[in-house]
Amino acid sequence: MGSFSIWHWLIVLVIVVLVFGTKKLKNVGTDLGAAVKGFKDGMRDGTTSADAAQQQVTNATRNDANTVDVDTKTKS
Repeated sequence: MGSFSIWHWLIVLVIVVLVFGTKKLKNVGTDLGAAVKGFKDGMRDGTTSADAAQQQVTNATRNDANTVDVDTKTKS
């Protein structure tokens, strides 16, 4: 009584296709595939998006003439 047969899943699939349409489901599948590919590429690189964002911020502040690097200043 707790498990569903193949016929239950087929009926659910038909209802989902009728509600959303095949074009919408194709777009969802494409977006999901792109997200999985992006995740795999990120794992392969060994950097997370947070690390990449921090590196971009660090590079941007180094190029800014108004930024003072307090680590390189010495007390006089």
